Amino acid sequence: MSHPIKHVPSHASLLRDVSTVRSTSANSRLDAIVVPAARSSLQRLIELSAQLSVPLVVLCSRQAQADKVAARVEDTFGAQALVVDVPDDYTLPGHQPRTSDEIFRTVSCGRSSDLSVKRNLGLLLARLRGWRKILFVDDDIYQLRPLDVSRLAASLDRYPVASMASRYFPDNSVVCHARRLAGLQQDIFVSGAVLGVNTQHPALSFFPDIYNEDWFFFAQHAAARALPKIGEVRQDEYRPFEDPERAGREELGDVLAEGLYALFSSTPGWSLAEQLEAATGPRHWQYFLEDRQAMISTTRDRLARLSADDALQSLAQATEQLSLISPELCVDFIEKWRADDASWQRLLPAAGTACSEREAMETLGLSTWYAAGYDSGAGSVESWLALSASLSRSSTRRGAPGRGWRSPVDSNPSRS
Repeated sequence: MSHPIKHVPSHASLLRDVSTVRSTSANSRLDAIVVPAARSSLQRLIELSAQLSVPLVVLCSRQAQADKVAARVEDTFGAQALVVDVPDDYTLPGHQPRTSDEIFRTVSCGRSSDLSVKRNLGLLLARLRGWRKILFVDDDIYQLRPLDVSRLAASLDRYPVASMASRYFPDNSVVCHARRLAGLQQDIFVSGAVLGVNTQHPALSFFPDIYNEDWFFFAQHAAARALPKIGEVRQDEYRPFEDPERAGREELGDVLAEGLYALFSSTPGWSLAEQLEAATGPRHWQYFLEDRQAMISTTRDRLARLSADDALQSLAQATEQLSLISPELCVDFIEKWRADDASWQRLLPAAGTACSEREAMETLGLSTWYAAGYDSGAGSVESWLALSASLSRSSTRRGAPGRGWRSPVDSNPSRS
């Protein structure tokens, strides 16, 4: 490198604006909208999928209860969904990523999230079912217009991935929110919150269990300055400084992603191999960590004049975690991320695989799931009985299971 890498407030140079793409093929449709759900309020996305006539796949945990989500789908005219209960301790069969080593979790303040597991689950499910195009949508997204979805689906005819950005409420880390509050330049970037994926692409990547996991998933496309951006959406507002430890949980992932993308931004014309070679050198991370420390210090000085105590507490937590991050730790993660990607390629079902829902669920080791809104729905025996009871309690037709439901004992798996 001819000069030290510094924090880059905008990575817009890595994007390719394809917001004017029009659908030119009858095949430019999504196979599914995949929602990694942790919240209970999913009605907006259920209604969107019904409006688009695109089935939902809802991967449920925490506050999102699969039986209740399935009941909502049943109550929404035109909606269809595969609703899956993802246990808290669920791991993908055969997937043991090195990037989930305990050292990275420790330096991330014990961060615990199942978002990457759900997104990887969505990718594997799509491959198993033989789907070509899926759209990941987070459960806090709104103002996602059907026209934007159509453009995104059409763009997947030409690009492996396509995404959107959330400017309101800004989709940033706590540190970047603090920069904006301090009056410093800070842009937003596309993310996995609305992310289209051509799942038959031969180099389909994976989501590591780290903050900014989506940046690692589409890193190869950002490095080539060809990451498609369709437009912008909105996400529910939240208070980024409410929990100071949030900044600590994000810091390692923010350092790794921002440091990697700063390298991409500063090396136009380099190949991905050359960029990754630089990213596995301690010198790159030494420069970036020093600049990160200076950047946070400048932000804190500005915020001190604004008496922004909650933001200052968050930055103090980020600074504490930053002190635990060494250049060698960053190199270790990048190397393990590349090794994990190679293992992931071997794990992926072959392109062209076409399993039934039941076969896919069995392969993925998931026992509680519901097919809601279909004329010949199926599910696990336990899940069907649970939902039947739930629906009979809430339905005006007491004792009757919901529309489109059939016991898996009587259903034909080949039709699911």
